[in-house]
Amino acid sequence: MSWDADGAARAIAAATACGMDFIEIALLDPASTDPTLGRQLLENASLPAVCSLGLPKANWASRDPEAAIEFLSTAIETCAALGATALTGVTYGGIGERSGTPPTNSELDNVARALETAAKIAGQHGLLFGIEPVNRYETHLINTAKQGVDMIERIGADNMFLHLDTYHMNIEEKGAGNGILAAREHLRYIHLSESDRGTPGAGTCDWNEIFATLAAVSFEGGLAMESFINMPPEIAHGLSVWRPVADSAEEVIGQGLPFLKGKARQYGLI
Repeated sequence: MSWDADGAARAIAAATACGMDFIEIALLDPASTDPTLGRQLLENASLPAVCSLGLPKANWASRDPEAAIEFLSTAIETCAALGATALTGVTYGGIGERSGTPPTNSELDNVARALETAAKIAGQHGLLFGIEPVNRYETHLINTAKQGVDMIERIGADNMFLHLDTYHMNIEEKGAGNGILAAREHLRYIHLSESDRGTPGAGTCDWNEIFATLAAVSFEGGLAMESFINMPPEIAHGLSVWRPVADSAEEVIGQGLPFLKGKARQYGLI
């Protein structure tokens, strides 16, 4: 989770050894990231990258769009310097941001303002810019594929895309397939995460429904396995994860990755 020299080298080497096609970099603190070193390591490994984040509380777009734009601008510059293809995640707010009421028009206006500017900056760097709906316990702003599509179509930026996550869809959508159908042409990236965020295939997500619907909409974007073992406190708090959700990284990689690749091959996605 720490993208310093040691963390970057370890993550890239492990992803390469596991046969992953790309890596997602969590830009928790983009200002402290060394993009020159990271890019060199990625290029040496011939490993493409995508960057993701959630906004810190001081930069929540719903409250202060200018502060959000400032943080996102730094993240976009870092992402581009790393040689990544996209910045995505909870780019519209914080992981754990909840007001206690439905989003107001003013909050959504602020979010749209920040995202529109950020998407423009990303485009100037040749980057795609995504938004990821997350469940009601992690934000009150954008929970469903339909809400994400509404925001993207409101902004109208050509480089914006929808990023779905099967864990969140398992909570918020009336079936994961319906969420994927709602996203359709805007869907360019998906986190394949089990119902408990642990080892894919060991929970209650309907993987046949998920992969069949992805195939039905001719999905050609990034299939990212997202599973957690150890997390920094600020992320664990936002996600409300208080215990290990898998026995080991070896279990997640050794069982979860082959499971997902097998399903992707079964449905003609890889």
